[in-house]
Order: sequence, then structure tokens, then C-alpha cells
Amino acid sequence: MKHLLLISLLLIGIASGASAQQAPPAAGAVHSFSLQDCINYAYEHQDSVVNAGLDVKSAEYKIKETKATGLPQINGSVTFQDYTRAPVQVGPDFSKISSGQPLDPNARLVAFPIGPVQYNNTFALQGTQLLFSGTFLVGLQAAKTYKELSVRSLTRSKIQTNVSVTKAYYQVLVSNEQIKLLDANIAQLKQQLDQTTQQNKQGFVEKIDVNRLEVQYNNLTTNRENVVRALTLNYQVLKFQMGMPIQEELSLTDKLENINLDEQSAQNNIDTAFYHNRIEYNLLETNLKLNQLDVKSKKAAYLPTLSANAGLATTFQENQTKYLYGRNYPYNYVGLSLNIPIFSSGERVNQLRQSQINVQKAQNDLNNVKNAMSLEASSANITYSNNLRSLNSQKRSRELAAEVLRVSKIKYQQGVGSSIEVTQAQTDFENADNQYIQALYNALVSKVDLDKAYGKIQ
Repeated sequence: MKHLLLISLLLIGIASGASAQQAPPAAGAVHSFSLQDCINYAYEHQDSVVNAGLDVKSAEYKIKETKATGLPQINGSVTFQDYTRAPVQVGPDFSKISSGQPLDPNARLVAFPIGPVQYNNTFALQGTQLLFSGTFLVGLQAAKTYKELSVRSLTRSKIQTNVSVTKAYYQVLVSNEQIKLLDANIAQLKQQLDQTTQQNKQGFVEKIDVNRLEVQYNNLTTNRENVVRALTLNYQVLKFQMGMPIQEELSLTDKLENINLDEQSAQNNIDTAFYHNRIEYNLLETNLKLNQLDVKSKKAAYLPTLSANAGLATTFQENQTKYLYGRNYPYNYVGLSLNIPIFSSGERVNQLRQSQINVQKAQNDLNNVKNAMSLEASSANITYSNNLRSLNSQKRSRELAAEVLRVSKIKYQQGVGSSIEVTQAQTDFENADNQYIQALYNALVSKVDLDKAYGKIQ
């Protein structure tokens, strides 16, 4: 009993240890992700990417399915027939010949039973092997091209997810930066409000000066609360784009100052062949290839199809069931089957013409998308360049607004300036902050669009 107890405790301990090892991570765990970490997470969890990956697996099975049609096919069959009423043959009454009477050609025909016995049970195996088929050979090429299409579709889904996650990530970074600027403004405005309140108590400034600062302070704190709530939503949008449950905690490790925003990125000359880097162009190329293979398949339909076949079977026949399986009658065969298409009343030729038209349309789409991508790249280039200049301008405007606010405060404290001048300078500084934040986000997003337009996101 002691041994059994020790063994039971040991097994319980092993089971508990295994459960502890397999336990999922705590729900309150915080994910500290860089931008690349978020993108990699999205590649594994975003539904659109996961489904595109499943399409690739499905395409692999499609190739195996197509290959299998050219391999031996074996089928079995079992038939059982009970002729409750046997078929008959109609003809002259030959029984009169045996009695010496001549046949009367005008006499009524009689029916006499022929054919199988009442019970028939047949077991058969049949095998076929395709020897030559033009459509099968083209189908193998089409299946491989179909897989290529699914792989490129997966790449497109990853690029789209990359762009969406990157923009959402930047939105969170910009919102955090906006909160930092608001906190700095609130801190300096609170200090100014406290000083002005003390000066009002001492009779140096009017109550209206305090009221103006209180209005600005309240507006600024309300604005911060709104941005904080928007930041929560921005985090949820980012997690949604990543395929992460929105209730999980996410912390970002990348910093705005580490993101490279420079004019050099906007100086890319439009190369005549840059669109080959675009997955959308690659997809259209694959689509054109599939249409061309469809034309080959329609032409191959004019060729004969040759296959080998063989079979073996055994039949049990008897008029009484108790004797049915007493004797069997086996047979087997081997042969060739050649199917020669001769005339289809124009069906095949019209199918071929439709496929040829689809090739022309696919080629036209390919030519058109080149112009569209060149226009998109040029537009993205100009937009990024403009947004970058706007960002630099807003940086300078913010610095000037901060200087104006500083000088206005000094003048007011020295009695040579008015509180209205300080209030206006404070408002201008807040507006400069807001415009800087907007310009920063526009520059970041337009850089993502620029990289996408030039096919740099892979």
C-alpha cells in the first residue's frame, strides 16, 4: 500500500508538472512589440493572411489531384440482378417445323424466353491508365501556375497587412507624442496659472487674467482626455490589424525619433521597370499566364486521347438461390481506348476564341496597370515630398510659437505686455502643436504609401 501511494503521488506530480508546462500565458501578460514584431505577429494571426496561406496549401493539393488523373485508376463494382420476368425474343413458331409443317410467313409471331437466367451476381475490377492527353499535360502546367498565383496572393495579403499594421503603429506613436506635448503645455500653463493667481491675490493682476488662463487650462486638459481616449481606440485598431485580441495588453518599443524621414526617399526616379517589384503587377502576369494556358488547353482538345484499360470479373448465375454460388464464370480483358474528336458543331472553336479574347484582355490589363502604377508612384513621391516639407515647416513654426509665447510672458511679467497677448501666444502655440502632430502623421503615412508604390514592401 505504501508503494502504491508513493507511485500515485509521483504520477500526480508528473501530471501537474505537465499541465503547468502546457498552461497558456497569463491573460494579463503585456506584449512589448517593435513594429517588425507587430508585422510578424500579423503574418501568423491575421485572418486574411492565414486564409491566403491555406489557399497555398489548397493549391498544392490541386497539383496532386491533377497529377493523380494521369495515374492508374482502379474501380470495383458489384451487381446483383433478379430477373423476376426474363426478357423474351419474338419470332416465327419453329416448333411446327419439327412436326413437318411448313412455316407460314403470314402467321402470328410467337414469344419465347432467352437471355440470362433468373439470378445474376457479378464482381468486377476495372483499371485504366491514361497514355496520352494534351489537356492533361496542359493541366499540369496550369496547376503549377495556379499555385504560383496563390503564393503571390499570399504575398499581396502580407503586404496589405504590413501597410495596415505600420500605419496603425505610427498612429499610436503619434498619439503618444501628442500626449507628451499636451503634458508639457499643461505643466507650463499650470505654473503660469498658479503664478497669476498669486499675483491676483496680491493685487498685481486682474481677475479676468486668471479667468482667461483657467479657460485655456481647462480646454487643454479636456483635449488631453480626448486624446487619451482616442489613444485607447488606436491601440485597439492596431491589435485588430495584427489579428490580436483587443483585450490583450500591448506596449510599443519603437520610437518616433528612430524613424528615418528624409528627402532622399523622395528623390527616387521612376524606373521604367520598377512595377516588376509590385505584387499587383506580378498577379496580373500570372493571370495572363493562366489565360495563355487555357488557350493551349482548348487547342489540345483537338488532339486524340489514348488510354489503356483492363478488367477482371466473375459472375454467378443460377435459377435458384441455393445453387447461386456453387459455380462461377470468370472472365478478364485488356485493351486500348482511342478517343478521336472529329466534329463538335463549332463548340471547340468558339471556346478557343473566347479564351483568346481573355488573353487579349489580360494583356490590356497588364499594359494599363503599368501606367496606373507609374501615376501612383509619381503621386506618392510628390505627396511625401510635400508632407516632409510641411513637417519641417511646422517644426519651425512650433519653435517660433514657443519663442513668441516665452517673450510674451516676459513682457507681461515686466508690465510692458498685456494678458491678451499672452493668451493669444498660448493659443498659437497650441495650434502649432496640433499642426505639427498632424504634419508628422501625414509624413509617416505618406512614406509608407511611397514605399508601397515603389514595391519596397515585400
